[in-house]
Parts: sequence; C-alpha cells; structure tokens
Amino acid sequence: MTRMTRTTGTTTTGTTTTGTTTTGTPKLRGNPWAVLATLSLGFFMTLLDMTIVNIAIPDVMRSLHAGLDQVMWMVSGYTLVLAALLVTSARLGDMKGQRTLFAAGTALFTLASAACGLAAGPTTLIAARVVQGLGAALLTPQTMALIVATFPAARRGTALGIWGSVAGVATLSGPTLGGLIVSTVGWRWVFFVNIPVGLLVLVLTFRWVPDLRTGRAHRLDLPGVLLSGTALTGLTFALMEGDRYSWNPGIWTLAACSLALGALFLRHQARRQDAEPLIPFALFTDRGFTVMTTLMGAIGAALIGAVLPLSLFLQQQLGLSAIHAGLALAPSPLVSLLVSPYAGRLSDRIGGRRVLLAGLLSFATGLTAALLLANPGAHALTLTLPLMLMGLGTGCMIAPLSTEAMRGVPPHLAGAASGVNNTVRQLGSVLGAAATAALMTVGSSPLAGLHLAMALPVVLLAVAAGVLLVPRRGHAPGNKAETASC
Repeated sequence: MTRMTRTTGTTTTGTTTTGTTTTGTPKLRGNPWAVLATLSLGFFMTLLDMTIVNIAIPDVMRSLHAGLDQVMWMVSGYTLVLAALLVTSARLGDMKGQRTLFAAGTALFTLASAACGLAAGPTTLIAARVVQGLGAALLTPQTMALIVATFPAARRGTALGIWGSVAGVATLSGPTLGGLIVSTVGWRWVFFVNIPVGLLVLVLTFRWVPDLRTGRAHRLDLPGVLLSGTALTGLTFALMEGDRYSWNPGIWTLAACSLALGALFLRHQARRQDAEPLIPFALFTDRGFTVMTTLMGAIGAALIGAVLPLSLFLQQQLGLSAIHAGLALAPSPLVSLLVSPYAGRLSDRIGGRRVLLAGLLSFATGLTAALLLANPGAHALTLTLPLMLMGLGTGCMIAPLSTEAMRGVPPHLAGAASGVNNTVRQLGSVLGAAATAALMTVGSSPLAGLHLAMALPVVLLAVAAGVLLVPRRGHAPGNKAETASC
C-alpha cells in the first residue's frame, strides 16, 4: 500500500499526519514554507562550506604549520566526497526516507564541523573535512525531493526558485562571510559557526518536516554504487588535481579510466531499468529536465569561474585584505538574495525560460563590464555596478533552473532527479575551478591570466543563452507552451 503524502498547509493526504490535525503537534509541522526554510538552511550551510574556507587557507597554514598541498586537501577532500556520493545518497533517501537521510547528514556535518574547528594538525583537519563532505552528500539531494513532495504544483516553482537561489547566494557570499569571520574571530570559527546552525536545522527537521515515504520496499544497486562512486571519485580528483600535477600522463590516465567506468555504469544502468536503477533513464525523456540539468552544470562552472578570479584580482592586484575583498564582492550575493524569490514566482507565471535568459544576459553583461574594468588603476567601488548586474543575473538564473528542471518530473522520481541534478552541478563547479586555475597560468602576466579566466564564464553563458534561444520542435518562438518548459 502506498503511503506517499503531499502536505499543503495544515492538511494532508495519505497516512502521515501534519499541520494541526493531531493534538499537540506543532502548528508548523508539514507547513510547506516552514519545510522549505528548514531545508534551505541546511542546504545553504553545506554549500557555503565549499567556498568560505578558501579565504582561510593562509591562516590555516600558519596556525597548523602546514604546506599548501596539505591545506588544499582541506578543500578538495570535501568536494571529492560530495561529488562522488550524491547519486548514491539520493537512492538511499528513496529507501530509508528523505527526512531520515537529511537529518543524518545534518548531524554528521555538524559533528564534523566541530572536529574541523578543533583540529590540531592538517591530517586531522583533512579527515574531518572528508566526513563533512559525506554529511553534505547525504543531506543535499534530499532537499529537492522533499520540496517536490511537499509543495503542490502551482507553488512548486516559487519554492524551487527560493531553494535554487540558495546555491548561488552561498557560492557568491563565501568570500564575504569568510573574510569577515577570519579577520575577526579566526579561521576555526569558519567551522564552529556551523554547529548552532546545524543543531537548529536538526530541531526544525523533526518538528516541521514530515516523514514522507512510499510503502514499497527498495533495494540498493551495489554494483551501480561501486561503479558510479569510483568513476565520479576518479574524475573529480583528475579535474581538481590536474593543474597541480601539470596534467601529467597519470592524471590523463585516471581521467580516461574514470570515463570508461562511467560508460560501464551507464551500461549497467541500462540493464536495470526495470529493477530500481540508481539513475532512471525515464528522467531524460523529459527534455526540460535534460536541458536544464545540462545548463546547471555550465552555470555552476561559470559561477565558480567568475568568483575566483575576481577575488584574486581584488587581493593580488588591488592589494585589498581578505575582509575588504569580501565586502567589495558583497553587492552580488545581496542582490541575488533579494531577486531570487521574485524570479521563482515570475517563473510560475510566465515560464522559466524567459527569466533564465534574462539572468544569463545580465550576468554575462556584468562580468564583461568587470573584465573591462579590471586593470591596475581600478578602484573596488568601480566594480559595484557590474557586481550588482551579476547578482541580478544569478537570482534570475538559479531560480528557474531548478523550477524548469523539476517541472515535468513525477514525484516518485524526484529523489533520483535531485541526485543527478546536484551531481551535474557539482561536477560543473569542479570543472569550472579546474579550467579557471589552468587559464590563470596561461596568460603572459598574472593580470592577463585573470582576464582569460574571467572570459571563460562569459563564453559558457553565451552558449547557454544560445541553447535557450533554439525553439522547441513544434512550437513557435514566444509560444507560451514553449516558454513554460524547455
């Protein structure tokens, strides 16, 4: 007997009780907006940890007497585990319940954050960061699946828009918050700050988030888990470490073997489509999901490829401190935070395609202006307007991406869709970081390298806009049906 529920305010369907239907149950239990706030807070915490620690690297090196290679694994270890396990943890959410996995991931992430802050040496810090990545991987794909199950279709676009905007705001605000924390209370508080947030998320999860499950028994595809995990780990490692090892034959061999394992994984999945695969191929029959998930990878690469060169330009070329560089970048996440909820609501009304296209053009325009203004005689304030345009673009991009990707996905495939979606986004970010690092070493001077790196996101966004401008077969450009879905 199926027991999947969808909550709407204080009413429910199925057998899970929400709202105020049971005496003593908190009034906000099952309320869609309370659920969204809880999930978004946990999601923000894990994404912020991808970028906030970068600005603490010099302080960590001095404090722990560590080399750069050791401390860089503080960043890489987290990203590696997160990227490799998203698909598997999405499937585990279907098996054990998304709320259960979300709570377990939050608890693990919080405990690991405490261990990071207390680390006495680089080895301990790296190990704790790996555990943090595991916690993030467990909770991340559950967020989108729970939102799809909780919100009715008419309000799902706005909800996914707010949720999706968290990714952009977390990515862009990392340098600002990191610089502020490191400059005031020290690098350890970059991790300690997660503890009260994680505990709050845990409390709210059990008070507000309903336990939505199907009554069917599920089995985990262990060969698929091993193949996908090994392939994603190898590929992510090659992309992250390629520049450090000068793209030697070993790195290229690892990348090739990882791609071969990925092909074996897809072949294995093709044979299991009738037996609960990790990736149901039915997802890709929805053109909107396929196109938007691909664009999410490209935009993830573009966001990373824009933030890193700008941060380095402010610190290396203009001589700003970490905190002042972070504050100089603050207009972008602030504008994005303000715009994102409205962009999600607008996507519900006119379709996400137009909103997304406007976001791509705004971000590309702002970044192009920043590139032209990035010269030795520049002042940080001259970048304010370009950064605001980039923030406007981020708010208009991320919100409809998630909305349109999940618009046609049935609820029973939401967990798998979330795993694929987040994996592609994560791999896009890793690829963007690798390409940015490589381009910054190619230029004839450090400034020329920064310019080359900043040009890459502009090209990616232009290609993405071109994809959106190609009309769907059978629909005329501007047709509302086309606009509502890619």
